[in-house]
Amino acid sequence: MMKRLSDKGDNKDCPLPDRVSGIGQSQAASSQQPREILLVDDNPDVARAIEIAFRIAGHRLHGAAGAEEAHSLLARRRFDAVILDLNFSQGRSDGSEGLACLARIMADDPAACVVVLTAHGGIRTAVAAMQSGARDFAVKPWSNADLIAKVEAAIARRPASAARPSGSPPEAEREPVPRLLGESAPMIALRDLVRRVGPTAAGVAITGPSGSGRTLAGLAIHAASAHARERPLRIDLRDRAAWDQLAGASGSVILRHPDRLGEVEQEQLLAALPDSARTITICDSTGPVMPALMRRIAVVEIAMPPLAARGEDPVLLARHFLRRAAERFGRAEPVLGAAAVAAIRSAVWTDEVRGLALAMERALLLTDGEAIDAALLCAARPSSPTTAATAAEPGKRAYDLERTEKAMIESALREHGHNISHAARALGLSRAALYRRMERHGL
Repeated sequence: MMKRLSDKGDNKDCPLPDRVSGIGQSQAASSQQPREILLVDDNPDVARAIEIAFRIAGHRLHGAAGAEEAHSLLARRRFDAVILDLNFSQGRSDGSEGLACLARIMADDPAACVVVLTAHGGIRTAVAAMQSGARDFAVKPWSNADLIAKVEAAIARRPASAARPSGSPPEAEREPVPRLLGESAPMIALRDLVRRVGPTAAGVAITGPSGSGRTLAGLAIHAASAHARERPLRIDLRDRAAWDQLAGASGSVILRHPDRLGEVEQEQLLAALPDSARTITICDSTGPVMPALMRRIAVVEIAMPPLAARGEDPVLLARHFLRRAAERFGRAEPVLGAAAVAAIRSAVWTDEVRGLALAMERALLLTDGEAIDAALLCAARPSSPTTAATAAEPGKRAYDLERTEKAMIESALREHGHNISHAARALGLSRAALYRRMERHGL
């Protein structure tokens, strides 16, 4: 059963009823094989109606209330089709939200199968959606049988490029397309660069801090390439025995740590790289790489931005990691309290995105309620995220610690209506300790 379904009354957007047979099966029931379908719609009544119809037809529907949750779900699994409402915020009717979401879905996966929903009078917007890559559209209120038929027909028209990688097991067909989540300017620019460079044969070097998502970016480049249907070859160059795999290699080859090789080893690597291989390199910096090897493996250099430079993305990613952890461990998905959001926003995370993901998993496993507060988040990580500041920058470390603590206290006070006892409990402090910190920060 799809989540976020309500028992509200009639809704003008709900479908026209289909007749039901004597055995209780809708005439919309399908003989198609079961499909996994994502519905992006903020209206719970519409979601309930569509979920019931597709379940009767033998399919499984997953729900997302908006673009952020949709991209999070698409990053975690592959769907046979996406049903996308063109407006999923109260008061919006111009279709711009849905068109923006569609553009992002198609840019990440040109083979995606999307059917859009639009209200009466939205035919022009539906046509724009079709021009942007949607396979079909339905007008509200729709017929369940018609919508199911449109979705099934759209799936049947899936191009051969959407098939699973060659030589891979059947379960690989459900593996998600690599997606770089984030709405900050650096991540938007990064996705644009990946889409421009991916289809070429140019060697790409991806630099940046460990844990920032370099490998994911490399897989996204591969997914945008002509070799996307084949699994990329991955080689850690620190393991000399793994070099044997380079002989006769073709397609995408992901090389790790060429910057940690000596000059002689780099020359040997250059000689070992076959012309048929397109290299995607992961390294801390291209500085130690000799010029001749650079020309081969780093025609384009992409720098992964550190998490601290991604604006509000840490909060978006934290929600994504909570959803992923809840799915993995079979737990209910908790919400992030205001103080926890402030802590995530202000912290400098050890091990970057990877460290944030680990903290969210721990917080999920430690919570026994419906929300994760700042105290639980602090308990979930082995040390304060501000320890990521280097010892060579003691002034910056102190500044980050003060800023983080003040933001957490302010958020806890707001969240609990300036009730000192409740805010102190949420922060894991005594009332006296909280008063001392409030005085120090001028609160």
